Amino acid sequence: MDTFYISHGSPTLSIDESLPARHFLKSWKEKVMGQRPTSILVISAHWETHEPTVNVVPQNDTIYDFYGFPKSMYKLKYPAPGAPELAKRVKELLMASNFKSVKEDKNRGLDHGAWVPLMLMYPEADIPVCQLSVQTNRDGSYHYNMGGIGPSQGGRRPHHWFWKCHSQSEGPQSQ
Repeated sequence: MDTFYISHGSPTLSIDESLPARHFLKSWKEKVMGQRPTSILVISAHWETHEPTVNVVPQNDTIYDFYGFPKSMYKLKYPAPGAPELAKRVKELLMASNFKSVKEDKNRGLDHGAWVPLMLMYPEADIPVCQLSVQTNRDGSYHYNMGGIGPSQGGRRPHHWFWKCHSQSEGPQSQ
């Protein structure tokens, strides 16, 4: 199991060649993660729900959850397959870890907190991806416990997990 905290910075990271973070993410496969993940779980601060929710979709749509940016950004696509098996496993593990309710969203695609870094890290968009929402009405301990669902499951997790969050300054009027 590999877990990373990756800030996506401004959504313009997807188009601005001058940003150092862009070059770092583009070198991800060679310099950081040589082994190809079988699937990816993204936890992005751009998906807030009252209760934990996983997206369970066969194919992810690209969500443009920002406005006021260059038009070229709204043409970008990251058509990664969904990871319904991983999503259901995450739900099972959360429920087994005393999270009383975990919902499934059968429509949601990937928000920019997920697709902007992923399009640079894995531009082929061929690795299954699912997202888990955050609960802004809960504290850090709650989310820390949410992140601990795997180690007690036989000592290994079959998938690579990525923890993601947004940066403090994201540019004009991003949501």
